[in-house]
Amino acid sequence: MSATTFGGDAAVLAGVKVLDVASFIFGPACAAAMADFGADVIKVEAPGIGDPYRYVHKSLPFPPCELDYLFQQDNRSKRGVVVNLNVPAGRDVFLRLVQWADVVITNFPPRVLASLKIRYEDLSADRPDLIYAQVTGFGEAGEDIDKPGYDATAYWARTGLMDAVRAKGAEPALSLGGMGDHPSAMALLSGVMLALYRRERTGKGGKVSSNLMANGAWAASAMIAGALAGAPPFEHIDRNAPPNALVSNYVTRDGRWILLAAVQQEKDFPRVMKALGRDDLVTDPRFVDRASRAKNAAALAELMDAAFVRRDFADIRASLEANLVIYGVMNTLAETVDDPQMRAAGLFVAAEGLECGRGEVIDSPIWLSDSRKRAAHRAPRLGEHTDAVLRELGFDAAAIATLRSERAVE
Repeated sequence: MSATTFGGDAAVLAGVKVLDVASFIFGPACAAAMADFGADVIKVEAPGIGDPYRYVHKSLPFPPCELDYLFQQDNRSKRGVVVNLNVPAGRDVFLRLVQWADVVITNFPPRVLASLKIRYEDLSADRPDLIYAQVTGFGEAGEDIDKPGYDATAYWARTGLMDAVRAKGAEPALSLGGMGDHPSAMALLSGVMLALYRRERTGKGGKVSSNLMANGAWAASAMIAGALAGAPPFEHIDRNAPPNALVSNYVTRDGRWILLAAVQQEKDFPRVMKALGRDDLVTDPRFVDRASRAKNAAALAELMDAAFVRRDFADIRASLEANLVIYGVMNTLAETVDDPQMRAAGLFVAAEGLECGRGEVIDSPIWLSDSRKRAAHRAPRLGEHTDAVLRELGFDAAAIATLRSERAVE
């Protein structure tokens, strides 16, 4: 099977071979993005249930559905094999796959990688050109090196994001599933591409590392940088008394929330006031300059609240647009799938063979000029391509039957 069997043009990563030896989201989502650009990705799963992420869609808080939509999103366009790394014959199959691959992606904890003898140093001795991408929850040093880490614990809670992203006096909120994993996967992709670029120039492979905690700190870096610089402690924002009333949330008469992001106050304040029909406030002594507006932010927010709640969303939106005010509309997750701008921007793509609901997945958030992504394909069933891949690796029918009898593959 070629890198473009699932459809589309020969993309920029056509011919690149990726071994996805990871579970859940962080590693697999990186591999899925590489598949979007033409890489031939083989997902390696353990016997039994395979990647536990196949079944998470049946558990709250995820909306229940017959379709394994979580697994489909991050494992589209891959081939799937089942290999038992705990038996010698299975390990031999895995090492053959490593010889096939350009890139290996794993999220096994360091102690597990060591026990299975599939660390970078174990595999690179025979493959100095191998690119080995390892992801962890908390990094590869320190007391938490082998601690399991989900994005909720390592990306969201540990880095201060969970504390910071809430209003004053509000309880902390849970993160959305995968909210930290998916941007972290893009960081991993950048590392893999750096390694591929270096290999193209030097012939040398290498190990790429990333972790959820590092990516969470990067996401929170605007605030963590303040702590590093000795700035006063971060304070939660009270919507009724914000530090800047021009960067806050407001609700319309028909219950729609709008986020104002008028950060360039000198030019934005008159625009916002005109959009709200409160030009008189531009010359109000309480709001004539940045310092005055900060001092009287609670009063300004109260007046703006009243202006928003008197008008319906369509009306206020048209006025904001006409006055070039930067704002965002709070979509519900259900509304996003019909958002005309999201569809115009190509955020959703059809997945061949995915015959449930709209049959679509969310596209990876990177595009390259003059290089079309290939058509997405449904995720593999557990062990769906085991025999086909084994034949590509040189195993004949008798050898495959023996491997199955020894429970080395499924």
